[in-house]
Amino acid sequence: MTTTIVAISDTHCSSWDEVHLDIRRAVAEADIAVHCGDFTRADVVDGVRRDARRAIVVHGNSDPVEIRQSLPYVEVFQAEGKRIGVTHPAWGGPEFDLADLLPDFPEPVDIIVFGHLHETVNEYRDGVLFVNPGQAYASFMVPSTIAVVTVTGGDASVEIRVVEPAR
Repeated sequence: MTTTIVAISDTHCSSWDEVHLDIRRAVAEADIAVHCGDFTRADVVDGVRRDARRAIVVHGNSDPVEIRQSLPYVEVFQAEGKRIGVTHPAWGGPEFDLADLLPDFPEPVDIIVFGHLHETVNEYRDGVLFVNPGQAYASFMVPSTIAVVTVTGGDASVEIRVVEPAR
């Protein structure tokens, strides 16, 4: 069996309708949609939850207090025997190391999907697949991107898709 997971992050939009139509379609078509935080408005949270077959969502550092209080910082779920962790670390910068994400998951995970960096990541390290879908809006010099994680028979692969070029 195959499970398709569409991961998005850092939408930074006022409404779900502002999110690019191709991203909204990808969320609706996926088996599981993951949003790694920084919705910035409840309407975006509601849109993901409404349109997704199954939604996994965490809050980010730019989310207002109401969203931070209503959504977890870390979530873990299973797909095809893989334990998948989701988070939005509120730190980063030049000293950022992927291994710094591991303490957020006291039980071992196979895949960590995370937001905040606004840069895509698709890297295996020490048996863990780290995935950052980038940002779900196009800005100056940075395109809008999503990650499509396909889990089949215990194997996982990632495709980073550019949805909208930088403006």
